[in-house]
Amino acid sequence: MQSDRRACAPKTIRRRRPDSLAVSQETDKELVRRVKKGDRLAFDLLFTRYQHRIHHLVLRYVRDPEDALDVTQEAFIRAYRALPQFRGDSQFYTWMYRIAVNTAKHHLAARDRRPGTIAMEDEESTAVPESLWDLDDPESLLARDELQAVIFKALAALPEEQRLAVTLFEFDGLSYEEIGQVLECPVNTVRSRIFRAREAIDVAMRPLLGRGGTRT
Repeated sequence: MQSDRRACAPKTIRRRRPDSLAVSQETDKELVRRVKKGDRLAFDLLFTRYQHRIHHLVLRYVRDPEDALDVTQEAFIRAYRALPQFRGDSQFYTWMYRIAVNTAKHHLAARDRRPGTIAMEDEESTAVPESLWDLDDPESLLARDELQAVIFKALAALPEEQRLAVTLFEFDGLSYEEIGQVLECPVNTVRSRIFRAREAIDVAMRPLLGRGGTRT
């Protein structure tokens, strides 16, 4: 079993982002087609393309950096094994996100742990998307760092389903439809979760911004 695991495992996750010139310009669909024909290099290219995004997603569940790396690796292994059954009804990265979420949940369930907060020390997860705040005056701009801390604290306090929905939308840029595919729930449910998450974030920001209204 261990030898089989090594045989299908993708390359180890790199800490540095690869040179963009070295990344294949082929579409995900073309690379998936190559993998299904037995081309291992094509999957390595998919791995290179999405390793950091998947790792950041896993970190929203698994706080320990080493565990997150292991879970990310396991998610790609599962994806590689399941790829022959991938029909292409959704985008590859949406399908990959769903596998990563399920792998992270399985990891936590096996250890009887709750999802952790977003890892603020992660180099690409620290910048809060501007759509989560309305900075339209100089005083608000001066409070940027404090606002980020408040927003991350508010995100950490959200129920898991709301936190994941809003971070997939705001941090990863997924559409409502894509988030629905990842979380396996209706689009209206996704909209509701994101709306409630934004409301909670607005409430947390009010004392700092001195505003009484909610997001419109």
